[in-house]
Amino acid sequence: MIRVLLADDEAMIRAGVRAILTADQEIDVIAEAADGRQAVELAAAHRPDVALLDIRMPRLDGLAAAAEIVRAVPEVAVAILTTFGDDAYLAKALDGGARGFLLKSGDPRELISGVHAVAGGGAYLAPKVAERVITKLRATGFSRETAARARVESLTQRERDVLALLGGGLSNAQIANRLHLVEGTVKGHVSAIFDRLGLDNRVQAAVLAHEAGLSAEQGS
Repeated sequence: MIRVLLADDEAMIRAGVRAILTADQEIDVIAEAADGRQAVELAAAHRPDVALLDIRMPRLDGLAAAAEIVRAVPEVAVAILTTFGDDAYLAKALDGGARGFLLKSGDPRELISGVHAVAGGGAYLAPKVAERVITKLRATGFSRETAARARVESLTQRERDVLALLGGGLSNAQIANRLHLVEGTVKGHVSAIFDRLGLDNRVQAAVLAHEAGLSAEQGS
């Protein structure tokens, strides 16, 4: 079970986000905060797996709260959930140690995927934000390999294993056998990979795996 601390100064927003998260049977919202200072205190008291923070909150904004939580309770994975996709906010959030940056205007599935990703030790950028970051990387001369690696960074380690085997042309059944999983679980991972990375088919997934330097041997 992924234990989540939710912080937003608007009660209706908290209720909506809580409803989305708890629709996933693997997520439990264990505490809620109405301001950044309370979020820091609750993170220290409850030590959730994930602290999901709004940016604009009283007493202490979400970016400052994120940095304090990372310093005080480093085992808590912090993600920012905001209506503001500004690059300055993104840079400050990541500099402060946040592992995720999600938009309230995004698909609810992105929220659930983001919580799973950061709880699993990975990172997650909302697709719209990730697309902008990748565009900037390419504009500054970064290679396709660098851009591809930036995209797959949002995946959990298990999802990267699955993507590597997709790159090797393996079927879901073959991947399940290689990773000692049931085929239904593999199908779920593949769907999550497609949704998170904006892929339409296995060919695109294979191309991305090769560009990111993932190999079937790594997925073994």
